[in-house]
Amino acid sequence: MKLSRTNKILEKMKQQGINQALISDPYSIFYLTEYLEHPGERFFAVLLDENGDHKLFINALFPLEKDLELEKIVYSDTDNPIELLAKIIPNGSVVGIDKVLPARFLLPLMNHLPENKFVDVSQIVDRVRMIKDDEEKELMRRASILNDTACQRVINSISEGKSEKDVAKDLLSIHEELKVDGLSFDPIIAYGANGANPHGTVGDRYVKPGDAIIIDMGGIKDNYCSDMTRTVFWKQPSEKAREVFEIVLEAQKRGVAAVKPGVRFCDIDAACRDYITEKGYGEFFTHRTGHHIGLECHEYGDISSINETKCEPGMIFSIEPGIYLPGEFGVRIEDLVLVTEDGCEVLNKLNKELVIIGE
Repeated sequence: MKLSRTNKILEKMKQQGINQALISDPYSIFYLTEYLEHPGERFFAVLLDENGDHKLFINALFPLEKDLELEKIVYSDTDNPIELLAKIIPNGSVVGIDKVLPARFLLPLMNHLPENKFVDVSQIVDRVRMIKDDEEKELMRRASILNDTACQRVINSISEGKSEKDVAKDLLSIHEELKVDGLSFDPIIAYGANGANPHGTVGDRYVKPGDAIIIDMGGIKDNYCSDMTRTVFWKQPSEKAREVFEIVLEAQKRGVAAVKPGVRFCDIDAACRDYITEKGYGEFFTHRTGHHIGLECHEYGDISSINETKCEPGMIFSIEPGIYLPGEFGVRIEDLVLVTEDGCEVLNKLNKELVIIGE
């Protein structure tokens, strides 16, 4: 197990009077053990114990030869894993349950242990995962460097005869060439009016002169995710499109400049949103400014107008303001930032100034 990570969770459990914690989120289990498994409908969990007697529950379908430095309890499809679990948890203890444990497991466990108190432990685990250690920071840097390279190749691949779907297929080939392990989310390749939908679906559209092209993409490398967005133009953009692009770019730069320890997430959001509003496009910035990222593309925490959580060194999140004009076009620019001791490190290095292709 990763003892430094485990001990941080145990310390916070102790502060809140939690005796055991049942961790069933596969990514949180990987965070603690460096073992990733997606068990489908089968029970899969780590039981953290205040006395250090940690256990992994895993179905025999998933052979595990690696020594994870905790007791392994293997059960078959004819066993009842919740009965096995209930025999281990002391009566009357406080048990932390994470947010992804299905009710089909939690409710029987509660029936087996009527004298126990069950509480939500997700905030503890999620907040520990928010602060990346040195190993994670380096993995996130590497993932972002690969994403920069892949994004530039995607931009280079766009041509008049290629649909959005064609470019998305190119991305898969580019990832294979770069030895990226997979997609961190379904990419968005949005031409023209399709970009006015912040999560536009890749389709059969072909690029037209003047189109804004939103490219929102990310990959997985060594289990860590990347994410970035660039907006480029096919041939000459209109004056309005240029204006909107420059507004989004300045808003994004202001958001990045606001990032440092002690600054509230809502203030980073305001740095972007207030500028876009001042320029007359506030109603067309329809989403939060960013999200946290790591083992998952969207992790706990967001950069929004209502989140008063303060930045801490080691946090990694996106800054991605946008303007979306229905029936016309959209513009979004996104970088990942790592909070440092005195500011932030921008993980994406790819040019984000105005780019015109196809000329």
